Amino acid sequence: MVHLGTVEYREALELQRALATAVGQGSAPDTVLFLEHPPTITLGRRTEEGEVHVPPGADVEVVEVDRGGKSTYHGPGQLVCYPILDLTRHGQDVGKYCRDLEEALIRTVGAFGIEATRIDGLTGVWLESPPRKIASIGIHLTKWISTHGYALNVDLDPAPFTEWITACGLDGYAFTSMARELDRPVTVDDVRPTATQALADVLGLAFTDVDQTRAA
Repeated sequence: MVHLGTVEYREALELQRALATAVGQGSAPDTVLFLEHPPTITLGRRTEEGEVHVPPGADVEVVEVDRGGKSTYHGPGQLVCYPILDLTRHGQDVGKYCRDLEEALIRTVGAFGIEATRIDGLTGVWLESPPRKIASIGIHLTKWISTHGYALNVDLDPAPFTEWITACGLDGYAFTSMARELDRPVTVDDVRPTATQALADVLGLAFTDVDQTRAA
């Protein structure tokens, strides 16, 4: 498990691809990246015309990516998790892998007293009454090697999900964060250890922790 700090989206994408090649060749172990991105909108393979409506002058990068799903937003205060795994060792079941990511997220926020769930027909992890999305999931597989993963809203302004894009193609749905639900500040550093343990428990893995954050 590698803690990278804040990384530009395109740089993180290249790192994922390099790691995926190494994992596929057997020269690197299964590796999970935890990081944050500066303001970035990513457009998945199913993004539709009209889904992006960024206002002029907005300080955000827009990147087309090969993951599944539609558009989403990344920004500081969001815990991004990219598991680079050889799924031939984890069941070779795409549906189960996505459910495992959802379960890890549900356990992570649950440890902070937030009750999250899945909603039939909608991707990601949600809070109910009324429905509001707290985490997004989008993955890509090449020869059973996974890239991309999940993004958990820890403490960020969710406005870009609706004001800059129709996030995940979900018009009229609300987005939220852990800090908003708890009505107190929460940091990515607060959440990451719990997220690491939840992912290890769900996937049946033991992680070695590596910190590669860069000095400011």
